[in-house]
Amino acid sequence: MTDTKTAELSATRIETLIVGEEARFRAARPRSADLLQRARRVMPRGVPSSFQDSPPQPVYLDRGQGSRVWDVDGNEYVDFHNGFGVMVVGHAHPLVVAAISRQAGRGTHFAQPVEDDIVVAEELARRFGLPQWRFTNSGTESTLDAVRIARGATGRDLLVKIEASYHGHHDALMVSVEPPPDQMGPADHPASVPSSGGIPKAVADLTLVVPFNDLAALSRMLEAHPGQIAGVIVEPAMMNIGFVLPDPGYLAGVADLTHRHGAVLIFDEVKTGLTLAPGGATERFGVTPDLVCLAKAMGGGVPCGAVGGRQEVMQVVEDGEVAQMGTFNGNPLTMAAARATLLEVLTPDAYEHLDTLAGTMRDGLQQVIAEHRLPFHVTAIMARGCVTYRAEPVRNYRDYLQVDKRVAYLSWLYQCNRGVLMAPGAEENWTLSVQHQAADCQRYVDNLAQLAQDLRS
Repeated sequence: MTDTKTAELSATRIETLIVGEEARFRAARPRSADLLQRARRVMPRGVPSSFQDSPPQPVYLDRGQGSRVWDVDGNEYVDFHNGFGVMVVGHAHPLVVAAISRQAGRGTHFAQPVEDDIVVAEELARRFGLPQWRFTNSGTESTLDAVRIARGATGRDLLVKIEASYHGHHDALMVSVEPPPDQMGPADHPASVPSSGGIPKAVADLTLVVPFNDLAALSRMLEAHPGQIAGVIVEPAMMNIGFVLPDPGYLAGVADLTHRHGAVLIFDEVKTGLTLAPGGATERFGVTPDLVCLAKAMGGGVPCGAVGGRQEVMQVVEDGEVAQMGTFNGNPLTMAAARATLLEVLTPDAYEHLDTLAGTMRDGLQQVIAEHRLPFHVTAIMARGCVTYRAEPVRNYRDYLQVDKRVAYLSWLYQCNRGVLMAPGAEENWTLSVQHQAADCQRYVDNLAQLAQDLRS
């Protein structure tokens, strides 16, 4: 009989391997190191976004093609990072390149509506089952607008969010995003902790926090603030602490509780939208929110975003009661790329291909984990997935705190040093593209197998 129990890993062995892999990493990327020093003179931390500053040093990229990217030192990678989930189309997809090139020759910006705005909105309405859409330029803008619409539609001020979900970097939702354990409060009533300097406490206090997969906690929160909560915003599958799935019935329960208390249900599908199914998590889990926020994968690699909603909720925008605007909203370049992405690239055949790749990843990784009795588990659906460095499934942020982040960091180094680029951090997950093939997935599996052998040797 096969022994399916996991076995502990040696902390000393982990640290020894990290030292060796960090040295190998730095030795292969001298130009990235030089550019970092140059960049620090003109950019804080040497990067344009703080997410990009990760140990042992940022990797400066040069170009991408298909499923691959190359850094400034000439190192080639199979790209599983894919721009934090943006590049589901893969790099330089011919259909997207053609669409952008055509539109660039016709004009990149007018600040006037174009026909592609309508075509894209019609396709999103079809996929997500929500009739009204407005466009933005990022996930942050999408959730910012959704919050304003929810408050305008209800005449209320308070919000409820999930502990450790990241909904963009605006003040209203930059609250309790991986809060420090000494500040996060009790598990059944998490604290509202500002996640950055510069966020007024008065603003953070308007956002209440509950755990994921806990309907009882949400019910208590709603009952404690009768007639005050404008909206409940949820990532239908949490993507900021690995990849955490909703319990059966959880999302339907959230919808029922939210509506029972007269609030608006917002799904943040910036990461799950178009990646877990053609209609995102809304389709995958069979629960339609009042508002859905999209970005990332929708634009085929250019800045994009959208908010879709029920007619009754979006009426406040129609009537001019709520301002939703932006100079670049629905700009012709983005809409050309989005139209090609939705109608020509992310087709039924593409989703079938992604589903097959997800199965290859899942089966291969589970075999490695079982063979070496590793305290890890795998979650994979369509384009998204991850290895979580904990034996038991993670259901919420408090579970995630038990993930071995040193092993996660070591695994990232192993992948990067062996030709696979992953988003850094134990909280991140992979993104497959329509241009990935089974051999790309096998490289990731083989790298984990090498890590497993070295951890057990």
